[in-house]
Amino acid sequence: MEILWCSDLICFILLMLNHQNKYKYKNLPPSPPALPIFGHLHLLKTAPHRVLESLSKKYGPRNVPPFLAAPWLHSFPLHPLLNNAFPRTISSFANRLESHATKILGYNNTTLRFSPYGAHWKSLHRLITIQVFSSASLLHSTGIRAEETRLLVKRLLQGSNQTAWRKVNLNSFLFQLVYDVVMVMVAGKRGSIVDNIFWPSLIIDICDYVPLLRWVGFRGMEKKLVNLHKRRDSFLQGLVNEARDNIGRSRSSSLVEESKTFVQELLRVQEAEPEYYTDEILKGLILQMFTAGIHTTTLAMEWVMSLLLNHPHELEKARNEIDNNITHGKLLKDSDLPKLPFLRCIINETLRLYPVGPLLVPHSSSEDCKVEGFDIPRGLKTLKEYLMVLGLYHLEWGGPGSGMAMRLMGLALGPLIQCFEWEREGHGLVDLKEVCGLTLSKAKKLEALYRPRPSMMNLLS
Repeated sequence: MEILWCSDLICFILLMLNHQNKYKYKNLPPSPPALPIFGHLHLLKTAPHRVLESLSKKYGPRNVPPFLAAPWLHSFPLHPLLNNAFPRTISSFANRLESHATKILGYNNTTLRFSPYGAHWKSLHRLITIQVFSSASLLHSTGIRAEETRLLVKRLLQGSNQTAWRKVNLNSFLFQLVYDVVMVMVAGKRGSIVDNIFWPSLIIDICDYVPLLRWVGFRGMEKKLVNLHKRRDSFLQGLVNEARDNIGRSRSSSLVEESKTFVQELLRVQEAEPEYYTDEILKGLILQMFTAGIHTTTLAMEWVMSLLLNHPHELEKARNEIDNNITHGKLLKDSDLPKLPFLRCIINETLRLYPVGPLLVPHSSSEDCKVEGFDIPRGLKTLKEYLMVLGLYHLEWGGPGSGMAMRLMGLALGPLIQCFEWEREGHGLVDLKEVCGLTLSKAKKLEALYRPRPSMMNLLS
């Protein structure tokens, strides 16, 4: 066994040396000093998005990103969001990075998040955009967001005694809100959280570059992925089967359906093209709804409330804006959000300071190309930062989903500010220490003190 390990390590080192020599004479973008074998891994510390941002500013002349080399990621250039050259070569970097995890969790790389850029990806993107994130769909789901927000306020009121301060774990409350919104949109019902099976998972690990580790069951990684996929698939298949049964019962009894859920719409698409839109394709689209935005939206709202608690003057200013623009005795609703620019600025500034999806999922260049005269070889792994500059924001839901996420955040945070008074727990400031992984979360979940505002008691009751 020791001989196998040593031989595999030697092969791995030779591979990396060969990989670095392969691009030795190419005109690569500028790069910070690298260590032999280990490349720039020593630079990627606890907060890689902040390290990459500083490197981009230091080594990126003419808006060209620095070139980094790392054994686990091979080599990759960093493309800042505002890189002027990047949009002109976007198709070359459209392919997502394939890994063992994406094959297992992504239905053999057929989901919207992990499928290669092409006709299939475009078809899925068009379908989910029209059915969920189009203007008409967002308008149709307004009632769902409003109802779930009202229930959030009701739960907080029931947990208070109307005069004394009460402590609440805002992270769990906000997570339940976003989860319920997605469940009602997808399946037309609320549901208990299934053991957090949709928490963002690592999509690449050392086993992808040292296959022997997977063959010997290194840390049980593959087994864990398979078990997670089975639990997810069982949950998603249950939603599909339930919706299919409901459609069958409605047709047999000639009932007119009052509303259509996302799963029901997908089943109608499947009826038109059953060979293409298999159950696996449908489950991959539903999976996107649960994995892409629930946690990022929750974390973003938690960061907003954390900052407002540390800046009570800004919290009061946001409350005054709501009081001055919303009819007294009425709960803030979706159509009121355009009247609240200061609240929108608070959300945007929070996303700039604490981007919950700081790094895009790694991509891979599909062909040789040039960026501002520099050579970018085919097969290079690329990272792109999610930065917040000049009003540009990104959540893990990406382009089409960010609109829904921003509406939900405004519609949830607004009533919390409108209906309740908030205080920090203890005498110090809220701890803003970060934990950076696939998402940027707080090291300590937000707990705060709250009580109903006396002026809102009639509305709340």
